[in-house]
Amino acid sequence: MRVLFTVSSWPTHYAALVPYGWALRAAGHEVRVLCMPSQRDAVARAGLPAVPILDGMEVSVHNRLSYVREALDGDWPYPWTPLHPVTGAAMASLADFDTAAYARTDGARYAAGSARSHDAAVAYARSWRPDLVIHDPVSTEGLLAAMVLGVPAVLGLWGPVGTHEPASPFRLLPADLGGSFVRHGAGPFSPDLVRYALDPCPDAIAPPVRAERIPVRYVPYNGPGTPPEPLPAIDRPRVCVTWSTALSTMTGPRSYALPHILEALHGLDVEIVLTATRADAAALGDVPPGTRVLQYCPLHPLLQQCDLVVHHGGSGSTMTAIATGTPQLMLTFASEQACTAQRTAAAGAARHVPGPDVNVASIRAAAAGLLTDPAHRRAAAELRRAAEDRPSPVDVLARLEKLAAA
Repeated sequence: MRVLFTVSSWPTHYAALVPYGWALRAAGHEVRVLCMPSQRDAVARAGLPAVPILDGMEVSVHNRLSYVREALDGDWPYPWTPLHPVTGAAMASLADFDTAAYARTDGARYAAGSARSHDAAVAYARSWRPDLVIHDPVSTEGLLAAMVLGVPAVLGLWGPVGTHEPASPFRLLPADLGGSFVRHGAGPFSPDLVRYALDPCPDAIAPPVRAERIPVRYVPYNGPGTPPEPLPAIDRPRVCVTWSTALSTMTGPRSYALPHILEALHGLDVEIVLTATRADAAALGDVPPGTRVLQYCPLHPLLQQCDLVVHHGGSGSTMTAIATGTPQLMLTFASEQACTAQRTAAAGAARHVPGPDVNVASIRAAAAGLLTDPAHRRAAAELRRAAEDRPSPVDVLARLEKLAAA
């Protein structure tokens, strides 16, 4: 069987699909991963063959544009103005974004890039003739290629946000900017075109979708790196903090909450373990005494040694914490992350502090509650058990093979 993957321009989106590629290759199936040139190395580092022919809008631009659209529609929940979609610069007001000029210039350029990307995916699929296509939510090139060839397409969900969110302005699947679906005879694009979805979420945090779910276990892949040495046993809680300055490039400088997080945790009797890139660690400067700073450390083996993780509500961190049964403090600054946090908190495994409420006092109070209330650890353990009860990527191969053969 030949399986074609298409992935977007954000490495963590691709990371959620990597275990499926490994399972397919281990079973003797052929795999190709269509990606943008910027993702060639990330794909290759995971040991899967990259085909860097996709084009179009970078995910950072896509997200900033989504936030501006939310603000224009009155759905932006934060007291600050989103960043400029194209430049990433701060805007004093929404009037700083000239929508008409955008449509004539950058918007037209992104639409042309989207059309080229979808055309390239269709052309490659016609040449390589896959039996099945797996795509991430932002990379609709795979969905179109499968429809043109008449083979099944499977959406690989990366977390608790679904294709049909009833109460969130966030749209998981992007618009068809280049009109590629109509141009290739697939009709107008709609999330309802998704017929199958690999869903790694336990039922308690299930994302709303209308596609047929294929339950699967989330297998953490946090990119290449050296697992940390076993941390010494201590007589106080150990708290992992994972954050990145990259978040600020999409949601603005107010979302760089790391200094507040470290100050808040330093006021508790805990050991802080911060995982950060070298650049992020350098930008932070001095850290509270006793803080461990680990660079390029895979999150999964680290969380196995921690009592709590603090993060921004991204799907990769969320699902990795669920896989390890680690309670979560989620500080969110965008609609997708807020949706993820609300669902996880409703299951009892997390506490959620929305961006406007993030400060030293709110972080400290939420962290203290998570560490002292055993109900959160019980809920996190229950989510972990539910996740482990789902079929592994190897176990779902038979279902995928049946789809391809139908």
